[in-house]
Amino acid sequence: MSISLFASRNATVSPRWSKSVLGLALVAAASGLSLAPAAAQAADALQCELDRPMRFGGMNWESNLVLVEVERFIIKHGYGCDSEVLPTETLPALAALQRGDLDINSEIWLNSTLEPWNKAEASGKVKRIGDIYMGGEAWFIPKYTAERLPDLKKAADLPKHWEAFKDPEEPTKGRFYGCPAGWGCEVVSTNLFKALGLEKTFTLFSPGTGATQKAALTAAYQRKENVAFYYWYPTPLVGSMDLVKLELPPYDAAKQKCLTDPNCENPQATDYPENPVFTAVTTQFTEKAPQLTAFLSKVKVPLDVMNQTMAYMEENEAEPQPTALWFLKDKQDVWSQWLPADVTERVKAAL
Repeated sequence: MSISLFASRNATVSPRWSKSVLGLALVAAASGLSLAPAAAQAADALQCELDRPMRFGGMNWESNLVLVEVERFIIKHGYGCDSEVLPTETLPALAALQRGDLDINSEIWLNSTLEPWNKAEASGKVKRIGDIYMGGEAWFIPKYTAERLPDLKKAADLPKHWEAFKDPEEPTKGRFYGCPAGWGCEVVSTNLFKALGLEKTFTLFSPGTGATQKAALTAAYQRKENVAFYYWYPTPLVGSMDLVKLELPPYDAAKQKCLTDPNCENPQATDYPENPVFTAVTTQFTEKAPQLTAFLSKVKVPLDVMNQTMAYMEENEAEPQPTALWFLKDKQDVWSQWLPADVTERVKAAL
C-alpha cells in the first residue's frame, strides 16, 4: 500500500519523530518497547481479534503521536495485537478511514472537520466511539507583543497594525501564521481570514507541516519578534509560551458550520467553540474487534494530564514512544480505567 494514498508528497513528520512514525509506516510492528521474558510469553499466548496488524493514522502533532503509541503498547501487551502507523493528515485520514485503509483515527478535532465528519458518519462506514478530551483553538499574539501594541485586542484590529508583523517575503503586508497545510483547521483558518477582511493587509501563511509551524513560531518567540498566529491546545508550544488570545466575535454555531466548509460562500467571523476531540474507527472494525473497540471507546485523558504529558515531552525533548512509556508508568490511575483488570495486569507486567 503506497503512502501516497494518505499523505501528500510534501507532507512530512518532524525529524524528531521520523523513527517512531515514518519508519513504522509500512511495517507491522510492536510498540517497540521491550518486554520482560515472562511478559513476552504471556503476550505471545494472547489471540488478537484481528488476524492482521491494526492500522493507525499517524497525524504529525504531539498529542496524537503520543496517544497512538500509548494505545499501541496496550493492544500489543494487553490484547496480543500487532499494529502499524500510516503517516497522514486530517482530511486524507478521514477519507482513508472511510475506504477502510485505516482502522482507527485516535484524534479527530470535531470543529475543524465538522462538515467532512458529518458526511463520513452519514455514510455508515465510520463510527465515533469515544471522547478523549476537550481541546481548544485560538488566534494568539505573544504577551510582549500585546504590551507593545496595547490597542491590539481583537483579531479585527490586525489590519491597523500590519507593519508590526511584516511578511519577509511580501513586505507590503503583514504575515499571519495559519493552520499547517492539509490539516482540517486550514479550512477554518482560511475562511476566518477572509471573514475578517485581512486579505488586503496580511498574507495567510500556511506552513507545510506542524513541525515547520512550531519551529517558525518558536524561533520568532525566542527573538521577541511580533507574531500573530493560529494554534490549538493542549500543546507543548502553548503551554511553554506566555500568550494572549486575540478576541473574536461571539461564537455562533451556524457561522462556525460554514467556516468548516471549504465551499463556504459567505464566511462570517465567529469565535472557536470548545473542540471535542474523539476517536473514530471503521464500522467493520467494531464488528470484527468488539473487545478492542470497547477499550478504545473508553480512552479518555483529563486535560491537565494531557498538559503534563506534553510538558514532559517538551522539557525532555522526548520522542513519542518514550513519552508514551512515561505516561504508562506515571499515569496508571488514568489508563487503568480504560481496561478490564486482567488486561491492566498484563500491561503493567510489560512496563
